[in-house]
Amino acid sequence: MVSIDSFFSLKRFAHKSLWKEGEPVWSPLLALDAYLEKKSYNIEITIPTYVHLLRPDLISIGKGTVIEPGVCIQGPCIIGKNCIIRHGAFLRDGVICGDHCAIGHSAEVKHAILLNYAHITHFTYVGDSIVGNWVNLGAGVKCANLRLDRRPVEVLVDGQKIKTGLKKFGAIIGDKTQIGCNCVLNPGTLMGKESASYPLLNLRGYILPQSRVISDKPWHVEPIRGNILEQIGK
Repeated sequence: MVSIDSFFSLKRFAHKSLWKEGEPVWSPLLALDAYLEKKSYNIEITIPTYVHLLRPDLISIGKGTVIEPGVCIQGPCIIGKNCIIRHGAFLRDGVICGDHCAIGHSAEVKHAILLNYAHITHFTYVGDSIVGNWVNLGAGVKCANLRLDRRPVEVLVDGQKIKTGLKKFGAIIGDKTQIGCNCVLNPGTLMGKESASYPLLNLRGYILPQSRVISDKPWHVEPIRGNILEQIGK
């Protein structure tokens, strides 16, 4: 259930070699930095005034892509063809963006992989995550990537905790998944293909393909005694 086929089609993705047979679907996040170190970079568009490129020698941007004024891109970063990066977006710490993607106003993408036609709309945060083909993240969606107790992130599948090897790990969001506005995806959330969530939800664990999350209730609230970092996660 943590294999590639449960989440993505990689047939038309230029960087499919990041996934290795038999490895879990999040394994490219472990290999991303080394992969980017070996790439060559080329900017194939004219960069508008007031776009900020940090380490431009480590940035690739494909033909037909539009970068609006006020965008900040930090290399290493690879952006495919025919994308749109809206005003105020910030891409940093190693990002791969496929073709025909959209990143909205004031969105932040950090150490993440976006497959083709992924739409990361305005006021979103996508950290240490993989976003599938034709995914749409509504305004204000946050992929939280760090546990409050700073422990390594585990994923929960069928009641079993699986170690990821990642201290920072946001979400895996399968192809054609739709996430409503202002949802929070907790560290290590897995959403299978063609799933969806209503707005304003707190998502976690493994959400099966073709499933719809309509509520995150009931809540469980209890007092914290002593050091908060010692209590979180117990």
